[in-house]
Amino acid sequence: MTGKERREQLLGIGRTLFAERGLDGTSVEEIAAAAGVSKPVVYEHFGGKEGLYAVVVDREFERLLGLVTDALLAGTHYRQKLEKAALALLEYIEESSDGFRILVRDSHGGTGTGSFASLLSEIAGHVEHLLAREFDRHGYDDKHAPMYAQMLVGMVALTGQWWLDVRKPGREEVAAHVVNLAWNGLSGLEPKPTLDPKRRRKERERLRRVREKEAAKQEKAEEKAAAKAEKAQRKARRDEPAKPDQFEQLHEHDQFDEHDRPDEPGPAAGLGEADELDRADEPGTPGPQPAEETEHGLDTPAPGRSY
Repeated sequence: MTGKERREQLLGIGRTLFAERGLDGTSVEEIAAAAGVSKPVVYEHFGGKEGLYAVVVDREFERLLGLVTDALLAGTHYRQKLEKAALALLEYIEESSDGFRILVRDSHGGTGTGSFASLLSEIAGHVEHLLAREFDRHGYDDKHAPMYAQMLVGMVALTGQWWLDVRKPGREEVAAHVVNLAWNGLSGLEPKPTLDPKRRRKERERLRRVREKEAAKQEKAEEKAAAKAEKAQRKARRDEPAKPDQFEQLHEHDQFDEHDRPDEPGPAAGLGEADELDRADEPGTPGPQPAEETEHGLDTPAPGRSY
């Protein structure tokens, strides 16, 4: 086994023992025995159990910080950022229970930035920047952003510690409840909270008037935009070239056809008269029969009778 492989072996064994027994409950002898080496090998790589413990804590610190930070940066909406961060923490707890136990149970003061308090402060720093931008955008005092960031991170972290042992309900359900409380709390945030009921009522009334004023302003802006769009449409219609009426187009088309078509025979009755004249001129074709004079006068030939 190479030196690097031996180091990783000792880190894995130490991580398991520290999670079960803590730093004080774990000895160098136990670590060496579990690895199948002598105590000097542990001292050679880490200088003692404190050095091994510090590396384990720092690794878990960096891993969890990276997961939560990436989640906060990945979301496009603030609620989505909160959802992803809560899920990232719970996923880490579920998949790396030993590492989380080490971080929250007995992180040693000598590990510096590897302590759980330092980890939460790092995460709260990222949340603070997000809250400060939102506070400023909504007219809240952004000097309170650090305090609210600590509240949010602490709420999620303590919920994670509780869930580490109970594991019920499931990860996504726990995250949904955490986000429900955090997001709806932020949505109803008062710019100037107070414990005095009278002052609280006055503040709520002031906020109501502000919201009504903003709503009226927004409605007026929308009406103005709609009127502007309608005016632009009317102008566009006026500027369009005039198109001839559909009926006029059909009438002009019919006149054009009348002028261009060649002379055609008259109605069917005319054609019948011309045929009659042609037959009269043909040889051997009897012409019109003269009326027969009878004792009653002139009469026309009876049908089917020949003369």
